[in-house]
Amino acid sequence: MDDPVADALLYWLISRVFGQRRTTQEEMPRRRTTTRRSHFRRLYARLRQHPDTFCNYCHISIAGFDILLSDLRPGLRSQDPAIRRSISPEERLIITLRFLATGKSFSALHYEFQLETSTIFRIVLQTCEVIWQRLKVEVMPQPDTKNWLDTADSFYGSEQFPNCLGALNATHIRVRKPPHSGSRYFHSRPYYWVVLLALVDSDFRFVTVDVAAYGSAAEARDFRATRMVEMMQPNQLALPGPKPLPGSSGPPAPYVMVAGEDFGLSPSLVCPFPGHDLDDKRKIFNYRLGQAVWYGECALGMLSRKWRVLQSSMQMSPDNAVKVIQACVLLHNFFRGQDTEGDNDLEPAMPSSDFLPQLNRCERRESAGAALRDLFADYFLSPEGAVDWQVDALQ
Repeated sequence: MDDPVADALLYWLISRVFGQRRTTQEEMPRRRTTTRRSHFRRLYARLRQHPDTFCNYCHISIAGFDILLSDLRPGLRSQDPAIRRSISPEERLIITLRFLATGKSFSALHYEFQLETSTIFRIVLQTCEVIWQRLKVEVMPQPDTKNWLDTADSFYGSEQFPNCLGALNATHIRVRKPPHSGSRYFHSRPYYWVVLLALVDSDFRFVTVDVAAYGSAAEARDFRATRMVEMMQPNQLALPGPKPLPGSSGPPAPYVMVAGEDFGLSPSLVCPFPGHDLDDKRKIFNYRLGQAVWYGECALGMLSRKWRVLQSSMQMSPDNAVKVIQACVLLHNFFRGQDTEGDNDLEPAMPSSDFLPQLNRCERRESAGAALRDLFADYFLSPEGAVDWQVDALQ
């Protein structure tokens, strides 16, 4: 065109159209991020305004959340830079707690938090790692001899079971089949599993845990395959030395862990007498043992009811599932006795006599563990070891 006014107008229109389009494309991600942040801020503000709703949403109280966030914040700040820049520590912790509390899929959480599923997956795993790194020493330290003695005193005070270092139990948790794994994680049901093995004290806290990535054998075989047994054999757990049973003038008895019918006898582990037609001595021993074993059953039940991801089929590899399970265990210990508002529906019920006969299926085997079991059984019939309530076993 020869008209300079027309040329200027055309140039202005072209720059206006294409410049606006370029600006819009550059601002779209920023606008999406701003919208998502506004969505979370509104959600977070509403939750904090209603304590009951917050507790139902995250399965912990607002006060418990604030304490946990304060402990984890330094670790959360050092995570993936891409996540750190765009997602606050509060949002990362809320997302992780929501996943652990409900077991929802990452796709479902994508709609809830307006984040990509891959981002949510990374947030959950990274936060679980921070929980393990920051809380392990505080809430589940490696026990020393003094810790073991304190646990034994507590068990004797609550259940009159002497020289007891804790109740051992295990649970199976479903996971996605690992690629090229064959039947390594295959259980009798059409799922793939890892096994959580836990030692529990008389306050339903986890003393130590091990997660075994095998689901093809019975719990007893899983137990023998775990690192805990390897540590028990050379006494790497700093177990205290033998001590006479309270009031007894007999030989010193070793400190032991108690377990149900799926575990085998060993010099550090006692299980029930097998069979159903038992004499009074064996009935009383099984009854007294059942009172102690019950703590392990209840602790695992409380754990899975609070963190329902353990009841779901985790859509992740066994290695990643281990990180999630470990985080749940530490959170259980962290809030045990502190965040009572979040545990109102998790208090255990006392065991009934219907629970105890289930402990009579342990395999017979001659070993030092059998002699140890007889030692405790005789003690429970002696004037020094008998208690009034043990006669319930005979009714």
